[in-house]
Amino acid sequence: MKAIHYYLLTGLFTLSMISCNNSNAKNNENNNSKNKVNMKFEKVALPYATDALEPVISKQTVELHYGKHHQAYVDNLNKLVVGTKFENADLETVVKESDGAIFNNAGQILNHNIYFTSFKKDGGGEPTGMLAEAINEQFGSFDKFKEEFNAAGTSLFGSGWVWLAKDGSGKLSILKESNAGNPLTSGLTPVLGFDVWEHSYYLDYQNRRAEHLKEVWKIVDWDVVSARY
Repeated sequence: MKAIHYYLLTGLFTLSMISCNNSNAKNNENNNSKNKVNMKFEKVALPYATDALEPVISKQTVELHYGKHHQAYVDNLNKLVVGTKFENADLETVVKESDGAIFNNAGQILNHNIYFTSFKKDGGGEPTGMLAEAINEQFGSFDKFKEEFNAAGTSLFGSGWVWLAKDGSGKLSILKESNAGNPLTSGLTPVLGFDVWEHSYYLDYQNRRAEHLKEVWKIVDWDVVSARY
């Protein structure tokens, strides 16, 4: 009898362990599935090394701005959209239709995706082709456009963005947007955006926002920017 009891107990213990392992496996699958959902939105890959934009933007600033601030917006949005109508939406739709915390983080992801892909090592110069023609027609010259753009960025109170945007007919305009603002919410297409949040320039320029804006033109990738027009 003792032997029978022993084998019965051993069998029950074994079945219990198998059940427990199966349950843990299912939990792990569910957790992995949730993690995949939570990582729907991602930041754009940098098309250059973190030190490629020096001395205009330092490696330290790129690593902080892209690696910490931009990543934080991505992490926040992936958590915020779970269980909402935006859980399976694309980023531009979220920006156009959301508000509050979801909009703030979605807007900043889109803004930074555009921003970080607008630069390259040894960039600068002037645009060519259709964008150059539109700038000259709209603002008189490229230099006048830069002057107006810089003035808009310098005068924006607090944190935000200065944008070059186009409407459906190709007409250009310069917009000042606070915080996470993007031209998409006004029915426009963003062509070029400069970040005037302090974290984008303070390590390199302290409070000299105007100086920062003048320097950023030296690293603009006009091939990428012109393709947005």
